Amino acid sequence: MTDPIRIGLVGVGKIARDQHLPVIDASPDYRLVAVASRHGEHAGVPNYRTLAEMIAEQGGLQAVALCQPPQARFEAALAAIEAGLHVFLEKPPGATLAEVGLLTEAARRRGVSLFASWHSRFAPGVEPARSWLSTRRIRSVSIAWMEDVRHWHPGQDWIWEAGGMGVFDPGINALSIATHILPPFFLTGATLEVPENRQAPIAGDLRFTDAAGTPIHATFDWRQTGPQTWDIRVETEDGTLVLSKGGAVLTLDGRDQPLPPEAEYRGLYDRFAALVRSGASDVDLNPLIHAADAFLRGERRSVEAFTD
Repeated sequence: MTDPIRIGLVGVGKIARDQHLPVIDASPDYRLVAVASRHGEHAGVPNYRTLAEMIAEQGGLQAVALCQPPQARFEAALAAIEAGLHVFLEKPPGATLAEVGLLTEAARRRGVSLFASWHSRFAPGVEPARSWLSTRRIRSVSIAWMEDVRHWHPGQDWIWEAGGMGVFDPGINALSIATHILPPFFLTGATLEVPENRQAPIAGDLRFTDAAGTPIHATFDWRQTGPQTWDIRVETEDGTLVLSKGGAVLTLDGRDQPLPPEAEYRGLYDRFAALVRSGASDVDLNPLIHAADAFLRGERRSVEAFTD
């Protein structure tokens, strides 16, 4: 397959407008043929209310990118797979682990590609960090992922509902990087702070370790104002590695390392195109597993009500 992939997009919200649509429009690997959204539109292509309408009317459709909230994604993804379409899942890939497992098996049976995307893994400092750490003995890891929910998710009530993940919506980005650059690890304890008027946490303190007993500590908080914090600090026997600004900046013992420009979503769509053309899938559930473990094992503390 060398012609552009005929792709449709479902869910025209902030992330679609800011990232998906500009990348699709600029990429020679894709031709955007339609969008489906209950609330948003995109000029220049047919707009539908539902994915079912898009599938019924767009006979040449080959793939879809699903950008709606995770609680609604399983039904759409399964319908797309059953229609023979390749599927790109915005993160997190689903509201539960089991549903993503069912989608993976459905894609295998139908012979289509399924991509569980983790955009932070495509930040420019992540692969160099992974390479550097692969030959080092790690002593400790600290993760600080703190941002202002009112800035990034204004008025998005779904994110506070069951399945919306709360602070783990950004926190899972940190977990996606950590699971990519570190040896396998597991949760030993967590504290989740849940506003008294919400279902999902606004903050979390998580403790992990690995087979070697390495202490790994993560702090997620959605109440930070001013400068935002997206940092991973790794202490090794050969020095200190710091990924900051979500992986856009890499320092080794305080020295900035040369990196290419940020192009996370371009990297995602390059990867999806390669999967589609090779008939493969890429569904890594490790970041979602760690988030689920925090909900399973973490202690919950009620905190003051949150209003947007």
